[in-house]
Amino acid sequence: MPRLIALLSLLIIGLSIWQLEGDRAGLTITPVTVEGGTPATLYLRNGAGAAPVVVIAHGFAGSRQLMDPFALTLAEAGYVVASFDFEGHGRNPRPMSGDVTTIDGTTRLLMDETARVARAALAHPRADGRLVYLGHSMASDIIVRQALEAPRADAVVAISMFSEAVTADAPRNLLVIAGEWEAMLAEEALRALRLTDPQARAGDSVGDPAQGTGRRAVIAPKVEHVGVLYSATALHAARDWLDASFGRDSSGPVAQRGGWIAALLLATVALAWPLARALPAGAGPVPPPLSAKRVLVAALAPALLVPLALAPFEIRVLPVLVADYLVLHLGLYGLMTLALLWHWGQFQGQFPARIWWVGAAVALFGIAVLGGVIDRYVASFLPHSGRMVIIAGLALGAVPFLLADGILTQGGKARLWRVVLARVAFLASLGLAVALNFEALFFLLIILPVIVLFFLLFGTMSGWVGRRTGLPAAGGLGLGLVLAWALGVTFPMFDAGAF
Repeated sequence: MPRLIALLSLLIIGLSIWQLEGDRAGLTITPVTVEGGTPATLYLRNGAGAAPVVVIAHGFAGSRQLMDPFALTLAEAGYVVASFDFEGHGRNPRPMSGDVTTIDGTTRLLMDETARVARAALAHPRADGRLVYLGHSMASDIIVRQALEAPRADAVVAISMFSEAVTADAPRNLLVIAGEWEAMLAEEALRALRLTDPQARAGDSVGDPAQGTGRRAVIAPKVEHVGVLYSATALHAARDWLDASFGRDSSGPVAQRGGWIAALLLATVALAWPLARALPAGAGPVPPPLSAKRVLVAALAPALLVPLALAPFEIRVLPVLVADYLVLHLGLYGLMTLALLWHWGQFQGQFPARIWWVGAAVALFGIAVLGGVIDRYVASFLPHSGRMVIIAGLALGAVPFLLADGILTQGGKARLWRVVLARVAFLASLGLAVALNFEALFFLLIILPVIVLFFLLFGTMSGWVGRRTGLPAAGGLGLGLVLAWALGVTFPMFDAGAF
């Protein structure tokens, strides 16, 4: 059975990569030099003529890879496409800065960066002088505002938009796209449309794109804030809107990558099972059984006490938004849980010599193999040198936390209610922390889906390792390093003193 699963996983991985790489066929994808050093990529269809430039901007905690469906689709349609990493994001070594609460602070700096990318792309020989801005989430407000300034845009595609800068006639040729399952932003899309025509409905086009007065709102069915980036409806709408704005007639398929990416990720995770089965089997430690009451205390006491203990303090050490707090939350949470488990005799036989190389194997698979897949097809996962200190700092909290989680859940051997309780209690603890200090910690809400996905993917793999080797702490050790890495490359770097 392990060999069959390994073979099927490798076949699905190979097929998925073949399909995903096929979206790049016929395109030239190269770096483009931008003033200030912003990492940017230029996408050109081989043999195409002069065309408008499309500058693509990602959302908060995103990167260029996340916007590939639009970049590849529009490049295939013949447009000159430039996609980039905002400061503080992805491969960009320059941290975000300025006041995030004012238009003249961080927003202005990100607008200036977007303009620099636009000027670099407009200088390409294939650019015909016309310009489009396309942005998602946080970037939607950036591109709407930048479209009104030099270099001005001839069309704008705002995805999951919220912007107070939209008026009845500005920006020119505005297409707003939202997912059906992001209800507030879908309403915002309709509001922007009805500034021009109060009777308009989703899907209606008002004004004349050929004259620069067009406006449309599209609601992509059955997708949410990230899924909208992979929606065929959204991709077709963006391409068709630009064709209408510039009198072009593009054809061909759009880059429908979501299903293949999901298949690739699931197959890569599935490959971990036969690899785990190849590890030396072990019976593992047999600590004294924990009563249900003690399990409840170990799961719930840190969840309640840690946010209460940290609430009075303002913590600023790492140059990353809320990472300082998260290190302490994870570390204190883990140490408190470990202390309770040690007091109840749960450390018995947990740390034999082989735990270190098993833990290293878990970390290597999570970071190099699964992380490599994520970096190529989903979002930036390979850090620049400036993020290594951040990853090391996060490991000081993540490793104790996941060591405690591994021992408490017995490396996947514990009953399901015990595993679910441990993970839900931690998520609730982060929620309580945000509630106690919303203004300072609301960015933690951004990572909650990352934590849930982490538990689903990496927690499953850790369980396979724990059940095979009998070493609950090994999975915790390896996963602690993976979690530190994942958070360290996801959080935007921020330097408030640089503005």
